[in-house]
Amino acid sequence: MPELPEVEVVRRGLARWVRGRTITSVDVLDPRSIRRHALGAEDFAGTLEHATVLDVVRRGKFLWMPLAMDGYVPESPGTGVALMAHLGMSGQLLMQDPQVPDEKHLKVRLRLSPAPGMPEQLRFVDQRIFGGLFVTSLVPTDDGGPGGLAETPLPEIAGEAAHIARDPLDPHFSFEDFYRKLKSRRTGLKRALLDQGIISGIGNIYADEALWRSRLHYARATDTLRRADALRLVEAARDVMNDALAAGGTSFDSLYVNVNGDSGWFSRSLSVYGLAGHPCKRCATPIVREKFMNRSSHFCPVCQRNR
Repeated sequence: MPELPEVEVVRRGLARWVRGRTITSVDVLDPRSIRRHALGAEDFAGTLEHATVLDVVRRGKFLWMPLAMDGYVPESPGTGVALMAHLGMSGQLLMQDPQVPDEKHLKVRLRLSPAPGMPEQLRFVDQRIFGGLFVTSLVPTDDGGPGGLAETPLPEIAGEAAHIARDPLDPHFSFEDFYRKLKSRRTGLKRALLDQGIISGIGNIYADEALWRSRLHYARATDTLRRADALRLVEAARDVMNDALAAGGTSFDSLYVNVNGDSGWFSRSLSVYGLAGHPCKRCATPIVREKFMNRSSHFCPVCQRNR
């Protein structure tokens, strides 16, 4: 499942290619990929045609494109509409020229207004069909600030993302709010990191990496965490995700790619995730893997003691 750095890589790529361009036509090749659009394929295509993409926005792992539209008013209360993209486990948003053959698992094609030197099609490709596209309403944010990370942030947010907390890369992220939520919970630290209501965008891979960098055990009780520990953890999460961004994200197979179809290479720089039995880079103690929430946690038993 793509995590925050992977989604941010896609967001930045899309913003470069689609911001300010108009959707001229839409082909829905597999209705299953727009199943979240309740009114169906015809309405989906009709709604998007002639809409202009204002920006590409991300909150946590949620990704959407606010639209300028003529004559379309959302049925639910809101100040605007957006095209929401859910990547799921294998969803890809690819920028392609018309002469490039269709991908095997192409589900939706958006043709864009011509722009010098830019591909003319945005394609949604999804092998496992867990992801999808749909039109959604934008609503004002609770704090009146930007709804998410964007090139030109708007004071709105996609309704589906309104319930989740800000992530460490968001310039409006509040450490005090994060620390208050941590101290109010009686749960394990990694479980809290995966709770999108406390902090968003951190999945299994980057939780393990951030905990290793901050020398904290995944099962440490959150109500025992000192302010300095929590600050070190947030800084570690921010650093590891920025490092992953610089490497284009983490790719373990061909399903995660950026908008140009390229894989990331941060998997080469992982310190603990997937490295059970390998020596810790700090102390050479073998990394341990333990079952956690139907997944796994990787940690160093010497550097990351539960205390």
